[in-house]
Amino acid sequence: MCLCFSTERLSQDEMKGKYGAAYGPYIDNNRNFDVSLCKTPCKEPCCWLGSMACLCPAAIHMRYKALNHATPGSGWSNYKCCQGYFGGCCCLQPGSMGESTCPICCMCLEAFLCTGPAVSATSNVIREQYSLGLDDDDVRLIRCSNCLFYLSCICNIVACLTDNEEIDSAAHCIDLLADVVFCCVSGCMNAQTHHEIKVREAQSPIMNTMQRL
Repeated sequence: MCLCFSTERLSQDEMKGKYGAAYGPYIDNNRNFDVSLCKTPCKEPCCWLGSMACLCPAAIHMRYKALNHATPGSGWSNYKCCQGYFGGCCCLQPGSMGESTCPICCMCLEAFLCTGPAVSATSNVIREQYSLGLDDDDVRLIRCSNCLFYLSCICNIVACLTDNEEIDSAAHCIDLLADVVFCCVSGCMNAQTHHEIKVREAQSPIMNTMQRL
């Protein structure tokens, strides 16, 4: 369990996990977000709570905000499914699924069907824009998410093989814990992205003027 919350540098194997693959390219960047994930509930409480309560609409709003922060006035023109950070599957490839003709519809589908990658992709838009790296909270997130995922899989497999009610109950508890962690972390990610955009725009009056125009 201690390994799940370790802040040691991510290994190559860990960077192949659900979140690791998306965050791997930024591991050597030295700069970080203005506020870490664990501190966002205190820094941006309204955004954090609102994101948890309305996660999918918040994901849509934050993607639009991040894209137009990176390229002011671009609207949805630079939108791709998960911005291409998580790749595709067979014939379903980011950029070739109707995003150019129906970006809002595609973003709605992404937010409701792939909420986790959608939130992470928005975070990575800002991370890539400013060459931001991984702080200790990001590393813990990757490790904790991977641990919960593997632990849930193992418990569910064992429960199916043994037909043991106690193990089955444990698997359900772990699934519930994973869902709660996911909801909290997703809210933190949205709040972190919101805060970073707010700080960057406050430091750049020219960008603010361009966005108003």
